[in-house]
Amino acid sequence: MRRLTDQEGQKLQQIVRRGSTSTVRYRRAMMLLASAGGNRVPVIAKLVQADEDTVRDVIHRFNEIGLACLDPRWAGGRPRLLSPDDEDFVVQTATTRPTKLGQPFTRWSIRKLAAYLRKVHGHVIRIGREALRCLLARRGISFQRTKTWKESPDPERDAKLDRIEEVLERFADRVFAFDEFGPLGIRPTAGAGWAPAGHPERHPATYHRTHGVRYFHGCYSVGDDRLWGVNRRKKGAVNTLAALRSIRAARPDGAPIYVILDNLSAHKGDKIRRWAKKNRVELCFTPTYASWANPIEAHFGPLRQFTIANSNHRNHSVQTRALHAYLRWRNTNTRHPDIIAAQRRERARVRSEKGIRWGGRPLPSQPERSDEPMRSRPERAAEHRTDESLAHTA
Repeated sequence: MRRLTDQEGQKLQQIVRRGSTSTVRYRRAMMLLASAGGNRVPVIAKLVQADEDTVRDVIHRFNEIGLACLDPRWAGGRPRLLSPDDEDFVVQTATTRPTKLGQPFTRWSIRKLAAYLRKVHGHVIRIGREALRCLLARRGISFQRTKTWKESPDPERDAKLDRIEEVLERFADRVFAFDEFGPLGIRPTAGAGWAPAGHPERHPATYHRTHGVRYFHGCYSVGDDRLWGVNRRKKGAVNTLAALRSIRAARPDGAPIYVILDNLSAHKGDKIRRWAKKNRVELCFTPTYASWANPIEAHFGPLRQFTIANSNHRNHSVQTRALHAYLRWRNTNTRHPDIIAAQRRERARVRSEKGIRWGGRPLPSQPERSDEPMRSRPERAAEHRTDESLAHTA
């Protein structure tokens, strides 16, 4: 074998000493290192329990391409019939709507795509259905549902998001959020729960729904991590004003407070604006089609999961009592793992399609650590207060 360079010798020594690699790389590194140490082929073959011809092939391959010989590129079977350009053409065709290619359907099936590729003028590709399916899977192309999306047309989008972020950073103990949750109907609602295998809990079907609907008007204190609200028959400026007054009553010291809410017309009437100005309440509206920026949205997920899903309330009075019972439990157990996990799932759901964090900021290039999931500012603030109280007690 030719003389090793310093880098090659250090790399081979590292592989042999650590052994934390594939068996093939480890054995081949041992062959090369033993040959570099002056050992003959028969001795090396006994050392690694391999055939002498195999040792010679590895040594000759190292003399040709260097350390790349540690990763053999074995291949067998029938030669490939499709070139990389052919595969790129298949992927491009599969991800193009058939109507743009003159076909009378809106999506490809494997059979239709294979038939179309066999008769493309100037680029005929003969491929079977199973080979086509494997090719698409190998290139990361899967059969997915079409989704819709909306971009905020609000000309003040960035300014509104910046203001929401500013008040959350600077005045977290005086920030509140308000929104409606609903409509809430009286009907058996599907959910999930523990049950014997094959015998899930069953709810009766409903044919006549005569109870109407209700809307939960929810208020959330970011600093205290407290959620409260009441059910109303409908949305409206009167009910919104009543909710804002309950928020103002939560801070009776008269200091200015900030309320984050969406752009529903019932939230920004003249009467509400006059009342807010008189009572030192700043209304921080989220941009159009960006209600995900409201902190209360993440807390509606657990509310839906633990009180609405898997329920069969008889009337709205029973449903309201169930909601309030959960709110009392939730405000007593704000750091319960189930609540935190449900909030995290809901937060991921409302922001997943955007792939962005608060205020439209792009995600960092490095991934989050799996053992430290991303938490909201209220969660971090609550944890900080808990740590301070424990330290004070100690």
